[in-house]
Amino acid sequence: MRTPSRCGGAASVLAPLMLVWLAAAAPDPTPTTQADLDVPMTRSVLLTAMEFLSSRTLAPHTAKEFSLWGLGGISALDPGLHVEERGHVVTLLSGQTATLSRDEPAEGDLRGWAELDTALLANAWTQSDTIRAAHADGVVQSFFDELFNHLDPYSRYVGPAPAKTDREERSGGDGEIGVSLGEDTTVSSGGRRRVRHEREIIVTAVNANGPAWPAGVDIGERLISVDGRSVAGRAPTEIEQSLRGAPNSVVTLRLAPPLGGAARNVSLRRAQVPPETVFAFASDPLVVLRITSFSSDTAEEMSQYLDQAAQDGRMRGLVIDLRGNRGGVLQQAVTAAALLMDRGVAVVTQGRDPQSNHIWAVQGGDMTNGAPIAILVDGRTASAAEILAAALSDHRRAVVIGSATLGKGLVQTVAQLPDGGELFVTWSRVIAPLGWPLQGLGVMPQICTSRGAADAQRQMDALRAGRALDSRSVVRSREVRLPDSVSQLLDIRKACPAALGGDNDLDQARALLGDRTAYRAALEMVPEGTQTAAPKE
Repeated sequence: MRTPSRCGGAASVLAPLMLVWLAAAAPDPTPTTQADLDVPMTRSVLLTAMEFLSSRTLAPHTAKEFSLWGLGGISALDPGLHVEERGHVVTLLSGQTATLSRDEPAEGDLRGWAELDTALLANAWTQSDTIRAAHADGVVQSFFDELFNHLDPYSRYVGPAPAKTDREERSGGDGEIGVSLGEDTTVSSGGRRRVRHEREIIVTAVNANGPAWPAGVDIGERLISVDGRSVAGRAPTEIEQSLRGAPNSVVTLRLAPPLGGAARNVSLRRAQVPPETVFAFASDPLVVLRITSFSSDTAEEMSQYLDQAAQDGRMRGLVIDLRGNRGGVLQQAVTAAALLMDRGVAVVTQGRDPQSNHIWAVQGGDMTNGAPIAILVDGRTASAAEILAAALSDHRRAVVIGSATLGKGLVQTVAQLPDGGELFVTWSRVIAPLGWPLQGLGVMPQICTSRGAADAQRQMDALRAGRALDSRSVVRSREVRLPDSVSQLLDIRKACPAALGGDNDLDQARALLGDRTAYRAALEMVPEGTQTAAPKE
């Protein structure tokens, strides 16, 4: 089916997770040079960052702590300089010589500390060739690197140039139509037994997020011209570049069917196209969805493939492959869960900021009509991917196969700073539906494949007989509660060590989904019950 379906009411969530916070009346970012430190911009960036951090970090910290941590970035760039705090006075020293001293503001005086930080950074700039060689962006980067070294491993600052690139990638960049092109060689006979080899440009892929998909452009179609200009003799990469342009501009393709027939014109309006994240293929009698990450359109892509599979009558079992998926947008994981379960709590997030506390509930409709589901995970499966696996497993809607996952259960919110950089700040913890934390623990699979094929086969034989050999490790993982012990988490994880996925994962999924007794026994390894209470700090 070519027309994409919409998620519609597939999920009901209480609030979006990814918050992009913009500084009010922020000055336009201006390029800096080695000879110039933009003092007003630096002050604005530091103040904006501390305002954002102060109410959002998982543990409370003062402006003084943020500042003294960040000022360590001066020594990180030039070990000949260091900052000393003594008797409520902060001093920058070059060796043993004080170059600037400032009285401390009150611990919570954000503006006062931003002023002090900027003064010391500007003084270090005048004192050190090494500092100046790092350029202004490098000085700010070093400040935040040292600050975040005192927090969690996921909070970070991204400078203006890489942040701009990341934003373009998230939005899809310049306008395009969402097709990939390649070459095909056709053989035709001429007069007197002459054989001609003709190179044709064909459509090799169609991104479900782009304008070409709903317009009916299909794989294998032959491209004859772009905006009236023939593509004969041109390379596919050159033609793909000509298909790009300003968003909302129009490009006209002339396309012909793969095996001959009348050509047609298709006019498409270019758009910013997010990268495709869901890839589907049939593994009779199953449908396999490989999800590489969770971007802004992942759930929509899933819904299209599920709708198509349901109409084709192929939904006798579903495999969701999350191996190597490092996560992405939490809300997309929640919406993906809503496509596969009728109702319930998908995940809970808890933090200091009231806006970070949510019960992410879904009320949609199972697009598979109850078809059995297996989820493949490995040691690289993280974040939003773990949330989807935990939600479906805790609700006994899917069986998880593979190894212990990474265990990234901290959620970041994003601030865009006046210099065009971005601040990613961890502001909440992720709690699975049965009440256990994902951070450090990860998802414990019902069928463990990281102990080898023989051990996985032993588990499968037991499940076929209606017995579960490793239910204790699964139950223990669901019994963990905050505050948790690191040694306890490690002890649970060693029952199914994190590892890279392999071919045996899909083999086990195929065997499990083909045996009702085994599938039911694997589902029942997870204890019953769901968490419905409001999150508490």
